[in-house]
Amino acid sequence: MFNDLSFDLGVGELLWVEGENGSGKTSLLRILAGLAPAEAGEVSWRGAPARTLGEDFARELLFLGHANGLKDDLTVTENLRYAARLGGIPATAATIGAAVSAVGLAHRAHLAVRHLSQGQRRRAALARLWLDGARALWILDEPFAALDADSIERLAARIGAHLDQGGAAVLTSHQEVAVAARRIQHLRLAN
Repeated sequence: MFNDLSFDLGVGELLWVEGENGSGKTSLLRILAGLAPAEAGEVSWRGAPARTLGEDFARELLFLGHANGLKDDLTVTENLRYAARLGGIPATAATIGAAVSAVGLAHRAHLAVRHLSQGQRRRAALARLWLDGARALWILDEPFAALDADSIERLAARIGAHLDQGGAAVLTSHQEVAVAARRIQHLRLAN
């Protein structure tokens, strides 16, 4: 699927993966996150093959796919609490409330996700970035999809803050969004 693909991502850096639908952006992100095997080549993390690091790599990684990964029958708060538990994140009612407020859903926190618009669902999923922001590497598949202008600006600022605090990020997007980073690399995939 990918030929001669190579890049290094350092502290405070962003890799922006671009390409038409079907070009392999999501597949690349899943390989980087260890969710799909690479046919050839190696993904390295901190100088070691990521596949050999197991849980050590997983603890430093936050992956948000293009699907929101929310349970429709649970509230926004319950979904975030559930995600925190699955991710081994110590979350209190206060930290969950702060994450929900950060994405502008405090007034919807106790609604079942099935009652939310697409943009609100996306913001509910993205609240993990405020709850679990300490992970060194964020891999985000179409994080800006379905968001309004204010939410895009808020998310871009959150990604920029993560990079400024020594994190790194890989994301896909069809939208041009300004994200502050020490260095932004663009990787264009072709069909």
